[in-house]
Amino acid sequence: MANAENTGGGTPLRIHHLRPAPGANKAKIRKGRGEASKGKTSGRGTKGTKSRTTVPYGFEGGQVPLQRRLPKRKGFSNALFKTTYQVVNLDRLGELFPEGGDVTVETLVERGAVRKNQLVKILGTGEITVALNLSAHAFSASAKEKIAAAGGSVTEL
Repeated sequence: MANAENTGGGTPLRIHHLRPAPGANKAKIRKGRGEASKGKTSGRGTKGTKSRTTVPYGFEGGQVPLQRRLPKRKGFSNALFKTTYQVVNLDRLGELFPEGGDVTVETLVERGAVRKNQLVKILGTGEITVALNLSAHAFSASAKEKIAAAGGSVTEL
């Protein structure tokens, strides 16, 4: 037999010969069986809700639970598909580009007006006096009017 050499005793290894390593099997703790170890209060301490059998799911110790603090139905929120823009106002553009010229998202990132890899929207707050050739992802209507009035142009990406 192939297993006879492995056992060293000349008899094949059988399943009933297998035993766990010494100390591998520990006796099951019998909670709540008298006043010896883990008896009486069974390691739960004395009194209070947590020492009882069950604590209601979501129970916060008498504080109004989270599921009751949150609004129940207050309108529809399409946050998963919401488009968020980083906004730049016209007065900020006037500060960053006093000489005018071409303004792209990359130049705005270089000058620290917006973070990279984000959508950019130009808003019409403030006044602009220099002609800017702007290219961004979105523009407000008032921003388009003011840029055109100053002699600039708008390109949506």
